[in-house]
Amino acid sequence: MKSITGGLMESETKNKLLGMVKVGEKGQIVIPKDMRDLFNIKPGDSLLALADLKQGIAIVKPDEYINFANEIFNTASKKE
Repeated sequence: MKSITGGLMESETKNKLLGMVKVGEKGQIVIPKDMRDLFNIKPGDSLLALADLKQGIAIVKPDEYINFANEIFNTASKKE
């Protein structure tokens, strides 16, 4: 990691970030601005939360996952 500023660590390629978030009383978190910018996350966007007890929680844009799910459903309906 190259530098630590404002609680964020930036890699030398600027395509990887590590940031600390705090969980509020209602279970809400704020995604750091640098990460929102990197993934083009805007107010009102929907994100998909994935959880695995061993691996943790991932928050992703759902576009690719929805496309993947649609492919599965389309393939399954073609077999019927």
